[in-house]
Amino acid sequence: MTGDWLLAIGLTYSVYALTGSTLASAATLLAGFVPQVLAGLVAGVFVDRWDRRRTMVIAHVLLAAGLLPLFAVQGVGQVWIVFPVLIWESAIEVFFAPAEQAMLPRVVEESDAGELITANALNAQSQNVARLVGGGLGGVVAAVGGIPAVAVVDAITFLIAGALVLAIKTSGRRTSDDGDDSAEDLVLGRLAELRAEWTEGLRVSWGSPTVRVLLVFCLITSVGEGIMGTLFAPFVRSVLHGGPQALGLISGIQAVGGVVGALVVATFGGRWSPRRMLGCGALAFGVVDLVVFLYPLTLVATWPAAVGMVVVGLPGAIVSAGMMTLFQQHSTDRQRGRVFALVMLARSVAMVVGTTAAGFLGEAIGIMPVLACQGVGYVVAGSMVLICLERAPAPRRPLVSA
Repeated sequence: MTGDWLLAIGLTYSVYALTGSTLASAATLLAGFVPQVLAGLVAGVFVDRWDRRRTMVIAHVLLAAGLLPLFAVQGVGQVWIVFPVLIWESAIEVFFAPAEQAMLPRVVEESDAGELITANALNAQSQNVARLVGGGLGGVVAAVGGIPAVAVVDAITFLIAGALVLAIKTSGRRTSDDGDDSAEDLVLGRLAELRAEWTEGLRVSWGSPTVRVLLVFCLITSVGEGIMGTLFAPFVRSVLHGGPQALGLISGIQAVGGVVGALVVATFGGRWSPRRMLGCGALAFGVVDLVVFLYPLTLVATWPAAVGMVVVGLPGAIVSAGMMTLFQQHSTDRQRGRVFALVMLARSVAMVVGTTAAGFLGEAIGIMPVLACQGVGYVVAGSMVLICLERAPAPRRPLVSA
């Protein structure tokens, strides 16, 4: 994960520095995102048939090898090489992630719920550490050696991680292969199952006023996330006149706010209404975002952006907790998976829309006005939650299917 953040920060800054094009920044984000959406539909089918430990090791080797073409990127004429490399890396990562999740219960006492929860919590917390370390390191490496140096260091992280997984003694083989269907039948069955789940999820979600509002909330805010992912590196370079080190610091330091926000929610969240958590949290998130994206109108410096990214972590954690709680309260146990599958699909489509729009609009009307749309989106979405859910019916007690 540290390597992922290092690559993301190093490439997004370097591609924009070489091209000066927000369209190139959008293409960088899409090249890493779209394959995950498409391959993720069926990757789990194959991972469930393979040795999980072996899958993880091979994936790390392929991820390291896939970075080799980046050594040829010395100028704007070779920037196109970045895009197929990101597509390759993204597609391989889709197979690694479910293998990791399936392998984790093998290496702890699966029957001990507390031990498994602790292992998952440590994995989740490591994401914040990886963002902090990898973001900062990515900026430094990009400044020192450009894209080839980023590729070298990232490849090293993959090889080290692969060696660590190889050292695990627990078998990653499936417990039984009896009665397996062919891979083709499994993939076709999975696609048919997904289609049925999405159809059912849409029917159930749209029939619930609360879930309907939450879906619209996700669509609005996910467009903003796509805009943010596309234009933040251009914002730091062209608006704040910061280097790759500044981008790495500002991007990585948000993890500090995320950790603090999570602790605040865990301590006091039980006293708050999830509707107010989501609505008020989104309003605060949007206001902080607007401050971060518009303060350069009066002061051109990078330190206020770093402070703002730390601050925004608190309402960000509140928004996440409030939204998840509302989704869980207003869906039954039998339908919950379908509802969340629909949410993930909606978010993915909205992020693609936001990324594409940001690439074109960033060149047409400027970076700051388009980035401000993310903050406005959160303010509008938060206001919508507070207004539309004010008279929403009380949630039914979730039904647990037998």
